[in-house]
Amino acid sequence: MTLHTLDPEARLQLMKFVCSFAWADLEVRDEERKFVVKLIDRLGLTPEEIAQVETWLEVPPPPEELDPARIPREHRQLFLDAARAMVVVDGRVDPDEAENLALLEMLVK
Repeated sequence: MTLHTLDPEARLQLMKFVCSFAWADLEVRDEERKFVVKLIDRLGLTPEEIAQVETWLEVPPPPEELDPARIPREHRQLFLDAARAMVVVDGRVDPDEAENLALLEMLVK
């Protein structure tokens, strides 16, 4: 499974998880925003999807919308890789980020 083979719903679900990891330490840093922009480009999001992602960078996605059990099995490694990349992109791993990543790994393995 690659980024380019995700359907529109899965692309937005991936971005929702990525944005939630950007918020794990309660602050979205410039490096994290740049990572999101690169991922938007790689996914080829529509203007409407981009607007939704930008909203998640301003206000974190609601936790009830972030159910790892709803990630299709074939997408799980891709989601983990993207979350892991978000956690390390700013050069420091906050304890909350590490805990969230470990929890996601446990829930999708």
